[in-house]
Amino acid sequence: MTIEISRIDPFDPRDVDAWWEAYAAAERADRGADAVVWSLAESRSELQQDSAVVDRRAFLLREGGEVVGSASLALPLKDNMHTAHLAISVPPENRRRGVGTAALTSLEAEAAASARMTLQASTSWPHELGPEGAGAPGREFARAHGYALALGDVQSRLKLPVDPAMLDRIDDEIADPTEGYALRSWVGRIPDDVVERWAILDATLETEAPTGELDIEPLKPDVDSIRESEELIDRQHRISFGTIALSSDGAAAAYSQLVASTDDGNAYQWGTLVRAADRGHRLGIAVKVANLRMLVAKAPQTRAVYTYNAESNAHMLAVNTLLGFRPSERLGELQKRLI
Repeated sequence: MTIEISRIDPFDPRDVDAWWEAYAAAERADRGADAVVWSLAESRSELQQDSAVVDRRAFLLREGGEVVGSASLALPLKDNMHTAHLAISVPPENRRRGVGTAALTSLEAEAAASARMTLQASTSWPHELGPEGAGAPGREFARAHGYALALGDVQSRLKLPVDPAMLDRIDDEIADPTEGYALRSWVGRIPDDVVERWAILDATLETEAPTGELDIEPLKPDVDSIRESEELIDRQHRISFGTIALSSDGAAAAYSQLVASTDDGNAYQWGTLVRAADRGHRLGIAVKVANLRMLVAKAPQTRAVYTYNAESNAHMLAVNTLLGFRPSERLGELQKRLI
């Protein structure tokens, strides 16, 4: 039977519900009932955003009129415009009959029509399967269709609440190396007087952090893109916690952002980076501790914090271990070049 692939209207509640249900079912089947997935409301808000940063397209997969899966395509509009990000979700009962392959063929053709020659995707698997994820459904599907593992990440989980005495002890230990730097913290929007400095540091995250074989270029600092991201956070009823470390000349030396979801009761570590010239002063852990203190104070209902780090990033993994994070899953960042 032919697989029908149709783009959905993000303002059609029935189609968005069906799209999300297929995504959530596939994720939970492969990763467990407690898999970290975006809520329906969060997903709907993202699909409906009129973005100047990324062209988001969502699709339903049908067979004989019945929904058998969902898919999405994201096309960057400002940087790395040679790339496309693909995602396919097929619940287990609909696998092994060409649904995923048909969707992938369609997405690849649409990406190529938009002049995107590097295709990227991601898939998760249990931590105990190791860095290659052999045997995991998403990993094996990607391997069979020519997607190489470009970067392997470790997902780590910090169970909350954290012990305040532990945070106090860390602050005491890093007091000397961080001397001379000023920390600024806030909840919500990045203050206007530091947002440009934040943007300069944030733009280097994609390439300063380990990137493995990913075909990506440095981003251009862009305050408008940051404000758009903050707008989406607000629409999703998430809470953002930010800390920046400023050097004696006022430049951004380090930053970290932690975002809490009011839907699932978890918080997610977004970017953390220390400028190359300022490394060795324990600024990475300083900005993380500051955000954790705010999270505990302002969102005490939060159950856990999740973070992803490249498997090769031994330093940041050690920082997370010191804070109490423990490995919980793995994620593979996948890539395929069309030419």
